Amino acid sequence: MSATNDPIEHFRSEARAWLEANCPPEMRTPYRSEADLVWGGRNATLSEPQRLWLERMGARGWTVPDWPSAYGGGGLSAAESKVVRAEMARLGCRNPLNSFGISMLGPALLKYGSEAQKLRHLPPIARGEIRWCQGYSEPGAGSDLAGLQTWAEDAGEHFIVNGQKVWTSYADRADWIFCLVRTSRSAKQGGISFLLFDMTTPGVSTRPILLISGASPFCETFFDDVRVPKEDLVGGLNQGWEVAKYLLGHEREMISGMGLGRGGEKGLPQIAIEAIGAEPDGRLDDPLLRARIALFEVRAAGFAAMSERFIDELKAGRGHPAQPSMMKYYGTELNKQRLELMMAARGSDALAWDSEASHGGAAAREWLRSKANSIEGGTSEVQLNIIAKRILALPGA
Repeated sequence: MSATNDPIEHFRSEARAWLEANCPPEMRTPYRSEADLVWGGRNATLSEPQRLWLERMGARGWTVPDWPSAYGGGGLSAAESKVVRAEMARLGCRNPLNSFGISMLGPALLKYGSEAQKLRHLPPIARGEIRWCQGYSEPGAGSDLAGLQTWAEDAGEHFIVNGQKVWTSYADRADWIFCLVRTSRSAKQGGISFLLFDMTTPGVSTRPILLISGASPFCETFFDDVRVPKEDLVGGLNQGWEVAKYLLGHEREMISGMGLGRGGEKGLPQIAIEAIGAEPDGRLDDPLLRARIALFEVRAAGFAAMSERFIDELKAGRGHPAQPSMMKYYGTELNKQRLELMMAARGSDALAWDSEASHGGAAAREWLRSKANSIEGGTSEVQLNIIAKRILALPGA
């Protein structure tokens, strides 16, 4: 079959033409700082190019190309979705929308949500109208997540929620939260339910947690007699642990992607050459650092190939339960290596904290922030235990 008669190649040609015509030039430049990321939400402040790119991609359903069109997606096949991602990467297009709704809640709602819940929540997620946060960890329930104690009392047509969550990413900026609560004390995992509620509901409050990087992406979140309608219960009463585990797989998949950096970023070789200089043949003028970067690039290529295969298998329902843990563990280790190499390449300049030239100390802040990668979403130790138990069948893991 010739390329012109191949349906996928025909789609590729159309997708490329549309992206070239509709992605603003400003959205094809490398990311400089967190301010370049678009999270959407009720209170989002976007530049005109960011707004335009999000609106165009949202209208086409390409913020979530493989979601059904009835729920705001593009209705594309897995192969077509890959083409869209590949063509965006080829053009250097930034991601139009970063969203916990897309990467975590959306897949869980597609699998466990009622039709009314899907129609209510998924289209606004796809358009970037509602920003979500995740209410999982508690002060006494981190790695032992099933030990959570936030309590939801049955009060007829609604629940009354009391308790506390911690490390709630961007809770102070989110519009809604997907939250694990205890609805029965008769069983540890079997007494957990999965609720959705608006962060403006009376009784919800947040307090940012300052990190070593100087940023506060995490919050403590408090619930004091919060009324949640029963229509916002996902997956059935006391059935939340199944939803939670499924969502965690997608969260770990999302976190693992950090190892390859964000789309639209400069690559390590380019960053190093700009900082150090090149030899006459164009190679980085530092053989030791060049070798370290080359090893990273090989590892990253292998990880990308593994991730592509695992994601295809997960979406086809053929994935192994330990695959998200494998991706999360290695992806976070790669991300830490990547940022260590960026710091090494830039030398003392990378330590700049507040200068305009350093974009507000972006390199140093990201490097410091990366130290949490091996903790959030399940610690590396927990992931290794899962791999040891489910793949190697080691005893006592």
